[in-house]
Amino acid sequence: PDTPKDFSCQTQDMRIVTCTWSQGGDTYLYATYSPKYTLSDKSSQKMILCTPSCSKQCSCSWNIGRQRIWNVTVTVENQLGKKTATDVFNVNHRIYPTAPFQMWEECTETEITLHWNHRNSGIELFCQTEVVHPDGKVELHNSSDKHSPHRSITVGGLQPYTEYTVRVRCGAAKHFWRWSEWSKVQTIRTEEAAPSGKLDIWREITPARGGRNVTLFWKQAPGFRANGRSISYEVTWRKIEDGSRPESISFSSVYNSTRIFIDNHSYRISIMAKNNVNFSFPSVLIISKATDNSMSILSTEELKEEQVNGTDDGIFISWKPIRMYDSYIITWCNFPKLQPCDLQWKRFGSNTSSAVINSATFVPGQRYNFHIYGSGANGASLLEKKTGYLRELPPLHDPIVDRIELTFNAVTLSWDSYLTNESQSGFVKGYHVYVSPIQENCSLKGSKKHILSDDSELCKYTIENPEEKRYTVEHLMPNTKYKLAVKAYTGGGETPIVNFIYIDTPYNLNLLYFLFLLVIVPTLVAAICHWKKKWVKECCCPAIPSPNKSKVLSFKEFKIGSEKVLKISDCIPDMLAMDNKAEVQKL
Repeated sequence: PDTPKDFSCQTQDMRIVTCTWSQGGDTYLYATYSPKYTLSDKSSQKMILCTPSCSKQCSCSWNIGRQRIWNVTVTVENQLGKKTATDVFNVNHRIYPTAPFQMWEECTETEITLHWNHRNSGIELFCQTEVVHPDGKVELHNSSDKHSPHRSITVGGLQPYTEYTVRVRCGAAKHFWRWSEWSKVQTIRTEEAAPSGKLDIWREITPARGGRNVTLFWKQAPGFRANGRSISYEVTWRKIEDGSRPESISFSSVYNSTRIFIDNHSYRISIMAKNNVNFSFPSVLIISKATDNSMSILSTEELKEEQVNGTDDGIFISWKPIRMYDSYIITWCNFPKLQPCDLQWKRFGSNTSSAVINSATFVPGQRYNFHIYGSGANGASLLEKKTGYLRELPPLHDPIVDRIELTFNAVTLSWDSYLTNESQSGFVKGYHVYVSPIQENCSLKGSKKHILSDDSELCKYTIENPEEKRYTVEHLMPNTKYKLAVKAYTGGGETPIVNFIYIDTPYNLNLLYFLFLLVIVPTLVAAICHWKKKWVKECCCPAIPSPNKSKVLSFKEFKIGSEKVLKISDCIPDMLAMDNKAEVQKL
């Protein structure tokens, strides 16, 4: 057989010693041939009268009487040989106490006093108490007592109305050997106390007839603790100027907002948490006079929203710090489409000018609006507006072309009804217009090539102004069929092209007019000239008369030489014109 392993002896009550060991490997000998164990004490040269029992581990116990020093040997033997293991010990140094029992407790708001009993009444024990907090944090507290069977320990620094689990174990104080087994786990709740910390509160102000509606919001700040079984909230408001009697209203724990009406005076509003013991410290808001608020409302309308970008950690917000404010507040809605929305806010110190806002509810493609307020002694004022996405996505819908103006070499597309507001899944940065003839690839002047997944080519035009919702594609061919598409794009890109608009450019009428003038008109003129050629000839090319046939020469002949001469006396003139006096005198 193998040598017995981990052989050791101990006592729980100073009367009985128990030795334990591991058997070792299988000998493959059974029944009467199986290994036999015997224990002997070399100090007294006697065999120890105990019957070993073995299952997973072997053990053997006996009454030690008054003997304190032992030299115990365990012998394992079969027909093939034997092995031994020895343990020399003082019983006073091998005390293994029994587990504490009969536990009970006494509690205050921040302390637990734990009591227990044990059976080792004649032994001075050193005990350890384990306290497990609700968050899993473990604390160990040590204590020692004299020989009393009744022990206790007080654990302080605990939270009010909080459940803790505790258990205890003990060991010998003088000659520590090993810890006892743990006691049974005890679950203990501390007593209630007044709520600790303050509530984090915020407000929204809207004008109303004769005053203002103030919507109040509250939540438990990170350092706030209810410290009680049930909690409620109390809202109190009063005028600052005349010190009038305050008004108040209470709400159960399920509420985190309310709306009150106040007139145009300044008001002090406080909100407190309450449990069965007392109130928490009040959280206070100052609402200035309505005149100041009206100026604030006017400036709110004049503020322009600035676009912000999302990161892997959230949405990055920055603002310009102003010395007059001692803190800054950022508000937003986790679910902007809900009415009323789930308003959230977060506070920052005066030295902070940027933050990353994150929430488990933020989703890509949803626009979130942020308002940045500066807070001072006289209240809070809106400083800046921001809007952005955790991550932009392509537009949900394509622009719908609602008007097409077509000529033989150009087409004008309009999509005036397309929205670029917060309903989009990203900031619309512009549009792409795609054009291509049906039968061939596109090569229009001023365009860029765009390759589709099926390797077909389109001409691509880019419009970088999201408010420009009209575009004219020029340099088209007459009498040609084209396909077109208009796509909006955001910081998240654009969706694939699925549907096209098909158009047919008309004939070039100017060319037809030119052909008409060049061919038809001359042909028509030639036909008319041929039909009326005699009249045309007479009008355009009259026959030149022969002077000899003219009636001008039908007068009495008077010849000078070979020429006929007309005597003035033979002619009655129609009119007489005189050139000048010199000619008259000559004549």
